[in-house]
Amino acid sequence: MKSITVGSRGSRLALIQAESVMANIEKLNPSLEVGIRRIATKGDRNPHARLDNMAVIGVFVKELEEALLDRQIDLAIHSLKDMPTQIPRGLRLAAVTERLDPRDILVSRAAGLAVLAPGSRIGTGSFRRAVQLTTYRPGLEACSIRGNVDTRLRKVSSGEVDGVILAASAMARLGWEEKITEYLPVEHFLPAVGQGALGLESRSDDDAITELISPINHLPTWQSITAERAFLLALGGGCRAPIAALGTVNGTDLKLKGMVADVDGERILYDSAEGDALSPEEVGVRLAQKMLAMGASEFITEAKLG
Repeated sequence: MKSITVGSRGSRLALIQAESVMANIEKLNPSLEVGIRRIATKGDRNPHARLDNMAVIGVFVKELEEALLDRQIDLAIHSLKDMPTQIPRGLRLAAVTERLDPRDILVSRAAGLAVLAPGSRIGTGSFRRAVQLTTYRPGLEACSIRGNVDTRLRKVSSGEVDGVILAASAMARLGWEEKITEYLPVEHFLPAVGQGALGLESRSDDDAITELISPINHLPTWQSITAERAFLLALGGGCRAPIAALGTVNGTDLKLKGMVADVDGERILYDSAEGDALSPEEVGVRLAQKMLAMGASEFITEAKLG
């Protein structure tokens, strides 16, 4: 193998993410030529549509997956939180990068969430974040916004909104940590499944690529996100119900925290499960079963009907 082509969305953040993976590949394989192909996804072409109203699951990955299957690219780099739990036949999640800070953050013109004035408008494109925001601070208004990180930050500086909630990892990769007003506590703002990690997707039959990127795979992150994705899948992931999860590995111990809310954001459930990091799927499924028994099954049914 003399060269490979990596596929990425064309946003600044996506390209930074892809280039970081490419740099790792080139460091491990100095003689290999690594190129990049920018691919626009449905989510990129519809920047003003609400994500929870888009009919197609995987709006930020589908075109990249099609390019893989068509052999236009050899490897697709995704924000792992954008990847559906069910991967198309012929493809596989081959590796994940070491997870950065998984927390959500606030960028505000004034102060932290706890002291923002009632009625303050907080922008987010995430139903999950909106539900947790209004549960934490009922007096604040969650406003639906889309666009890349630059666009969202401009909405704060222009006064269109009083603050925005974003991923800490995105701000870190862009080198904009100094813009962060507050890191939001995970006990109130549990992140999206896979948040903070990058997913490397390849063709299932491409053993050469799998072997090439295997040294990049970060085992504790892989174990954590495997539990999170198993949790989401067991709940019927992909429906509109707000769902969040965060796995943490300490040696051979894995702890998984989960959140499920109803579509109106009026009822919200949290719980956790622990188990062997060598059996992450079992931990994820067990937590899902616990939360379904607690009433999450009703939330999921409502979301599917909606």
